[in-house]
Amino acid sequence: MQNRQQREVDDKLFEWMCEIRRHIHQNPELSYLEVDTAAYIRSKLNEVGIQGQTRLAGTGLIAETGRLESSLTVGLRADMDGLPITEETGLPYASVNPGIMHACGHDGHVAMLLGAAALLQQMDLPGKVRLLFQPAEEKGNGAAKMIEAGAIEGLAAIFAGHIDTHYPTGYFTVDEGIVCAYADPFIIKLKGSGGHAARPHESKDAILAVAGLITSLQSLVAREVDPNHAAVLTVGRVEAGDTHNVIAGDAHIEGTVRSTHPVARARMLSGLTRIVKGNAVLYGVKTDLEFPAALPAVINNASAAAVAAEAAATVITEGNILSQGPSSLGGEDFAFYLEKINGCLIRFGAQLSDETGSAHSSTFNFDEAVLPLGAAWYAQVALQFLQNSQ
Repeated sequence: MQNRQQREVDDKLFEWMCEIRRHIHQNPELSYLEVDTAAYIRSKLNEVGIQGQTRLAGTGLIAETGRLESSLTVGLRADMDGLPITEETGLPYASVNPGIMHACGHDGHVAMLLGAAALLQQMDLPGKVRLLFQPAEEKGNGAAKMIEAGAIEGLAAIFAGHIDTHYPTGYFTVDEGIVCAYADPFIIKLKGSGGHAARPHESKDAILAVAGLITSLQSLVAREVDPNHAAVLTVGRVEAGDTHNVIAGDAHIEGTVRSTHPVARARMLSGLTRIVKGNAVLYGVKTDLEFPAALPAVINNASAAAVAAEAAATVITEGNILSQGPSSLGGEDFAFYLEKINGCLIRFGAQLSDETGSAHSSTFNFDEAVLPLGAAWYAQVALQFLQNSQ
């Protein structure tokens, strides 16, 4: 067994990871457009001597290290896409790509996994480690595309971590069971008939219909879901009308349903469908309801969670390993991997002392001191799994 020192990050490697994180942060790319990001990752893998790389799923990338002839393989995943947000952090390495920002920590995830790659290259591994650099987590289906392209073929398990500024740096959360919610985006199109603002009786007002619909939808959580099960419905986009004196004939809304129990999910979706149909009758409009790109829940396997915790205890103080408590209502497409193979997603605390925005905000930032901790955990969890599986 390797000694612990070989899995710790020295100052030189820490500086290398910070440079990576800042370069990627300054040059963010949206889902499936991570061309330069992927090329940069390939160059950094080459720097540490990992040249067996495969491009897949558009801009995705996998690479392997360790005992390459081994049939025992564990996967480590990092996501690499940014968000359509205009950055307002004022950081010296703020985004130079207008309207695009790393506001969820994916730049840090890539830096951690590359740091882990450097550590793994120095370790005598009893098996093989596959590094997965995944596109389009924010799109919600990058993991599914990676799976379709064969990224997890032959894997015995897969592990990942996510930066979370709700927790102090030096703390990890490790849980078995559900840790991220079912996420069901919805799109509703309403079609009435437009007309003159002064003659509403000649029209079917789509704005009135959409206003009534949004109000009605808020009853779903309160009256359809068991109070012991967390759920939320949010309407995030509304589009209707062109000018002040014309009754709008069309409206369009987009939103999401989040739930942490399959029964709650089923009731929310069936209730939403029922309310949409009833609203159409009530206001005399036609409606079309779509559920695109649903995300399953992230459900950590118990044995993989145990390995993740065991690895965490070698990286941080055991008392700093926390439970996140109830499942997050956030969605994570790591769920697609866990539908196929065992695995575990943990959280890396990375809270800054000063005020920064939350994830997906224009002022989001995290403590870079988390980078060596994440890299060490990635390397250790791979080693721990391979050793336990022998």
